[in-house]
Amino acid sequence: MPKHILLVDDDALMRRSLAFNLQQSGYTTSAAASGEDALQLARIDPPDLVLLDIGLPGMDGLEALQRLKGSLGVPVIFLTSRRRELDEVLGLELGADDYVTKPFDLDVLLARIKAVLRRQERPSEPASPPEALRAGDVLIDPAAHAVSLAGRPVELSPKEFDLLYALALQPGVVLSTDDLLSRVWGAEFVGQPQAVYVHIRWLREKIEENPNQPRRILTVRGVGYKFVPSPE
Repeated sequence: MPKHILLVDDDALMRRSLAFNLQQSGYTTSAAASGEDALQLARIDPPDLVLLDIGLPGMDGLEALQRLKGSLGVPVIFLTSRRRELDEVLGLELGADDYVTKPFDLDVLLARIKAVLRRQERPSEPASPPEALRAGDVLIDPAAHAVSLAGRPVELSPKEFDLLYALALQPGVVLSTDDLLSRVWGAEFVGQPQAVYVHIRWLREKIEENPNQPRRILTVRGVGYKFVPSPE
């Protein structure tokens, strides 16, 4: 059965064009021009995925995201036309599954849609959670999704947690931005390092005594980043 995608954008031409292209790619679609209409449509006919413009009239995309996630748990890909909006999405970490900047290449969007839908599929048998990892004075517990620094809890967003875990799994090993993108965000993000730069900065603000002179997450210029455990 084809997957159902709900398009939410106040640009009528964009909705028609995108709906046509998605239908040509095998999806069924519905469309709304506002967050309010989108929520009503989603309750009547729940979609498998929502493409949601940030700059909507009335209820904006961020509020619509919270309500779609809270009431329906449906995956959401943000559509954004300005870098400032993109930084806001990354900063708020409200739960968007992905984002695509306008104007976008249709093949890129289709790849992102497939990746998000694939992540939504649950394995038939749950995998055993990985064991807690200690790296110097940092303790990372994937099962509890918890991090502590010298015994003090540290609140991390999901992507910050995944990024720290990827680095701490190989202490002292330099990982390139593309390595980190592939491991944390997915292979379809390779070549888009901005997300890594932003999340490295946020991680340093949370686990470094002086984020401007980091001692745990080090930059190796022209290569990438490495995690250096501090003494316990």
